[in-house]
Amino acid sequence: MTKNNTVLLVIDPVNSCAHEKCETPEWNIYFSKIRSMLPKLASFIEEYKRKTNGLVIYTTLTPWNKDHLSKNLKELYTDPQARYYSDDITGFDEEFHTVKPSPEDLVFDKNTYDVFTNEKLLQELKDRKVRYIIVTGIFSDGCVLSSVINGFSKGFNFVILKDLIETTDDKNRQRLQELLVSFTFPRLYGKTITSSELLESW
Repeated sequence: MTKNNTVLLVIDPVNSCAHEKCETPEWNIYFSKIRSMLPKLASFIEEYKRKTNGLVIYTTLTPWNKDHLSKNLKELYTDPQARYYSDDITGFDEEFHTVKPSPEDLVFDKNTYDVFTNEKLLQELKDRKVRYIIVTGIFSDGCVLSSVINGFSKGFNFVILKDLIETTDDKNRQRLQELLVSFTFPRLYGKTITSSELLESW
């Protein structure tokens, strides 16, 4: 694992997954734990760049509505209990929150949970001969989980930074995150360590 065959992947640190205005109280969706994590993520990214001069890739979302989402998500959302369309038309939902890409970073969007559905991203990784992906971001039990599973199936090796992934405040989702970090990720998909342990290893 070297800076030349490794990228830092920052999954969806955007308003729709972090900002108070995008919380959904009627579904018990609150983001305070995410907002607490994001400044730590921002600091880590700067230190990671300073130590490695490595590539950082950010992902964001297409507008989360019927015009942009994948067919299977739209079918899932025919169930009122699963429906989660955004009515934002200003682009606010897709803007980055706290963590901001620099000009040298790469940014890719996606219209589903998994970042590896973006063919341009996959081609970029192939062109750069990337073998290792360091994972951070939101939601640990959603887009992070989906991306790690599919990326692993595509042959990438993963390092998941357990202190720099986060989900909503919901107790069930927090418990699921604990299980992913303590069992699923390290036993099935990749090395699961803290951000400080990673920095110390470089």
